[in-house]
Amino acid sequence: MSRKNKMIIFSAPSGAGKTTLVRHLLQQPELELAFSISATSRAARGKEQHGKDYYFLSNDEFNKKVEDGAFLEWEEVYAGTKYGTLRSEIDRLWKEGKNVIFDIDVVGGLNLKSLYGDQALAIFVMPPNEEELERRLRSRDTDSDDKIRQRMAKARKEIGRSDRFDHILLNKDLDTAKTEAYQLVKLFLGK
Repeated sequence: MSRKNKMIIFSAPSGAGKTTLVRHLLQQPELELAFSISATSRAARGKEQHGKDYYFLSNDEFNKKVEDGAFLEWEEVYAGTKYGTLRSEIDRLWKEGKNVIFDIDVVGGLNLKSLYGDQALAIFVMPPNEEELERRLRSRDTDSDDKIRQRMAKARKEIGRSDRFDHILLNKDLDTAKTEAYQLVKLFLGK
């Protein structure tokens, strides 16, 4: 396998800390990582930007791309809200000589791992416990109580799939989790 054209997949329940870990790894230039920007059918939230945080598509645009086979994987994560990985995004980043890193939901992460096998490292970020996960979600102050209940129910299902990943990384202490994530990625990339 070549040194390039690898992917690192971080999946976790919402609030477990995968985005923080991915951002930390992207700041390590020796890893030569580039972030895979997902497409979504939802509207931008807060300061999110098209082409930076997500590719924001209308439902019709998203469905057309599905029909055209533009996605490596996609899923309706919440009712009416779809997310997916565009084939063109991965091709673009690999052509730039980068290793691709994902911050992706559990089903999407498992789908990518299934497609790419040993070319992909799949890491599940485990929250310390359910209470801490709920506290983190509430501290964001972005979701209603109903949405938090939905996220917590989904989290229980996702945690049940954690054993399908290459590694389970417990995010109890952020500094420790950052160090462990760095070591796992560095070893996988042969750096």
